[in-house]
Amino acid sequence: MSDIIKLLPDALANQIAAGEVVQRPASVVKELLENALDAGATKIKLIIREGGKQGITIIDDGKGMSAMDARLCFERHATSKLHQTEDLFAIKTFGFRGEAMASIAAVAQVELKTKQEDQELGTKIIIEGSDIKSQEPCQTAKGTSITVKNLFYNVPARKAFLKSNNIELKHIDEEFKRVALSNPSVQFSFFLDEEEMAFLPASPLNQRIFNVFGPQSQSKWIPILEDTESVHITGYISKPEAAKKTRGDQYLFVNKRFIKNNYLQHAIFGAFEGMLAPGTFPMYVIFLTLDPSKIDVNVHPTKHEVKFEDEKIIYNYLKVSIKHALGKFALTPSLDFDGDPFIMQTIDRSEVLAARQERMNQNNTPNTQPTNRQEDKEQQSNWADLYEYVQKPIQEEEKTLTLSPEWGNTDHSHTGYSLFAELAKNPFQIHKSYIVNHIKSGYILIDQQFAHERILYEKYLNSLNSAEQTIQKELFPKTIKLNFADAKLLKQNLSELNKMGFEIEEFGHDSFIVQGVPASSLHGNNVEQIIEDFIFQYKSNFQSKLNLHEKLAWSMAKSSAMPKGQALSNQEMIALIDQLFACENPYNCPNGKKCFITFELEDISKRF
Repeated sequence: MSDIIKLLPDALANQIAAGEVVQRPASVVKELLENALDAGATKIKLIIREGGKQGITIIDDGKGMSAMDARLCFERHATSKLHQTEDLFAIKTFGFRGEAMASIAAVAQVELKTKQEDQELGTKIIIEGSDIKSQEPCQTAKGTSITVKNLFYNVPARKAFLKSNNIELKHIDEEFKRVALSNPSVQFSFFLDEEEMAFLPASPLNQRIFNVFGPQSQSKWIPILEDTESVHITGYISKPEAAKKTRGDQYLFVNKRFIKNNYLQHAIFGAFEGMLAPGTFPMYVIFLTLDPSKIDVNVHPTKHEVKFEDEKIIYNYLKVSIKHALGKFALTPSLDFDGDPFIMQTIDRSEVLAARQERMNQNNTPNTQPTNRQEDKEQQSNWADLYEYVQKPIQEEEKTLTLSPEWGNTDHSHTGYSLFAELAKNPFQIHKSYIVNHIKSGYILIDQQFAHERILYEKYLNSLNSAEQTIQKELFPKTIKLNFADAKLLKQNLSELNKMGFEIEEFGHDSFIVQGVPASSLHGNNVEQIIEDFIFQYKSNFQSKLNLHEKLAWSMAKSSAMPKGQALSNQEMIALIDQLFACENPYNCPNGKKCFITFELEDISKRF
């Protein structure tokens, strides 16, 4: 029998490796940005064309490569990062496998220009599908410039799996932000189809966060600073009230390398326990610095996963450090982005315990002298009582919903729905979520959130068709900065949004000025939150049978409607009932969920 095992051709082996390393244009961006950083670059320029499918260019001012190194960098397992086995267990660079350049060149057309500082001429290499077409001297600046064209041109099956340019751009934006946040001392610029989308000068971390997330984010962050014998923890977490409805803007770095770790994410969320509104998620940019020998980064081709020598210790330190930061913020809620964020008033645990004890005394709580054991127990509680104490005054405040003036003055005769006429004007609210009112045949139970969504949906839909909507002007216009994908989505729908009562103007690249919003939208939300919620609802809108106007109206209604847990006055409940039954369809939301349920006396009697 003949031999059947054969060595794979180099080109095929590289394409297989590319399947692990190069999944989409964002993968190329990540690998090339990290190579530029490993080369000691202080300025990096990223240029994207057609969502990265047609072109990705990265230019850096790093140390560059010799002619021989430029040729070898495209060979598999060729690396300048490792020299002996021990190096694998103390990795301090981003790249080390020697796979990225070979994998990229296997599935794209690549042009590389590079020059070292002491060279008069640089080197230019053109390679397609692992086949080197040319190598020659060239005039170029110090550093390296790499252009990747026509990704997956020779692997059509892989190319078919790429998404739209907007989606691919969103992934590129995410990789760019990860690298930019973890390297604030490096200047970054981002160009999309020749238009500059972002310029991030070298700056301290707090200023880099301000530049990445936009000016509106300045007041949202709380600094973290903890130093232990096992790990050094720095960074920022969002204030509880700034939590978002999506899991975006969550960045955890280990030795400046972005990682995904559900276990440590659980520690972060656990520190916020009891402080977040349901369905919201905190933002964070957190850096863990520890001995490289205590972690293993060689567990996944994309290097997004790492193994810790003792993950439980890291978990506990991370959770306690965030609780500590939240406790400091609760007592000293200020953050100066122009100064050093880590020079803050120091509050030790004895001060906190004394403050809590004083509050207990004011509430006439029996004040017995605690034993040493009791004190130890309080010290080990991770300040849980403190957070309950500082949050309680906020939680106990009840916001009152202010409805637009036309509520309660609605003509509902056109609906042909007679139930409204039976409703008595004495509703009451249960659990700040449902409205109960009796009718002749029994009683009616209204879901206040779904009812409000139906009301707003029809209001916004009518506005789109008639272009008539009441605008509530902002006293001070707000500037909002979005990521590239969200900014593009907002631009595409700007004229329609303005028909619904917004007054939004583009303000360059991914920024917008909001002069006004629909008068019916401000239900305890700020302008930025309304815009973010709208974009979230629009992107997650699964109602494929809705047309564009219906989709926009539904997304806006979802983002503007009052939430469950909103306290309502008697007058506001009456107004809500009035407008619900003035709707063309008061029965259901556009997603089919019921706005109300009726309970007949006969059915109620049977239950007894």
